[in-house]
Amino acid sequence: MSEGVEREAAQPADTAPALLSRTALAVFRLGGQFLAVSERLARPVGLTAARWQVLGAVLGEPLSVAQIARVMGITRQSVQRVADLLVADGLAEYRPNPAHRRAKLLAPTAEGRAAVRAISPGHRGFAGQLCEQLGGEAEFAAVADALRRLSEAVEALEDQHGQIRNR
Repeated sequence: MSEGVEREAAQPADTAPALLSRTALAVFRLGGQFLAVSERLARPVGLTAARWQVLGAVLGEPLSVAQIARVMGITRQSVQRVADLLVADGLAEYRPNPAHRRAKLLAPTAEGRAAVRAISPGHRGFAGQLCEQLGGEAEFAAVADALRRLSEAVEALEDQHGQIRNR
């Protein structure tokens, strides 16, 4: 056994490093589970989870690729690739951005909105089952709030270049 593994094994289960590791592993697993569920829900209407996510981000209002990336917590390049595919398939369109000449806004087309609407019954059904599994809406809301707070705490510890601040 290496020295680092021995030290890690000797730490009490509730130390901050152990809690961070447990939380990160749970979030990684949950992310994979949500991705798999999203793929299953989106597939019957010809979407992928990534396309559904990007379309969902612009249902309320058109956004630039950079804005979508910030909201979703992924790279601008990833969003750009998906946005271009959505536009090529007629599910979204680029519109002029009055605030920035070069950063066009992505908006869903009628066909894109229809695709997202077609996913809604499956989404509602899974949400209801998950809510029941968690013990009701109050418990589900508490989980969602805890995840939001965790995300905000991590964001607060990162500087503008994505580096972790050491104290």
